[in-house]
Amino acid sequence: MGLFDRKVKRRKETGSALERYQKSFYHAMEGLGYSFFHEHNIIIIFTAILITTSFGFFFHINTFEWLFCILIMGMVLGCEMINTAIEATIDLITTDTHPLAKIAKDTASSATLVFSITALIGAIIIFGPKIMALF
Repeated sequence: MGLFDRKVKRRKETGSALERYQKSFYHAMEGLGYSFFHEHNIIIIFTAILITTSFGFFFHINTFEWLFCILIMGMVLGCEMINTAIEATIDLITTDTHPLAKIAKDTASSATLVFSITALIGAIIIFGPKIMALF
């Protein structure tokens, strides 16, 4: 049975296309809600997003600076949610401590760290001179 064999299908909801899109959106919002209420790093990321957005309005950053901020905020948030999904999947598969599970969890977490460091460097480049000009 090959990957493109018609007999291999994912379990999908029934209903019209609009109903399926609505259900998909609802499930995505459930994932966002779960992350917000159960993952402490999401709270830190949302706080950073609020601070960055406030700084952006206060310092009247230009369009390209806004584009960078929006892109990197979405990437950090999305990466953290993918990290959460990977960790949950591994926890579903095994509760045992396993070196490969550790590698998967640690590398997924480090991807978020890489994006977060990139965001910090970008914030320093964008907001550093504007903050220093206040003094």
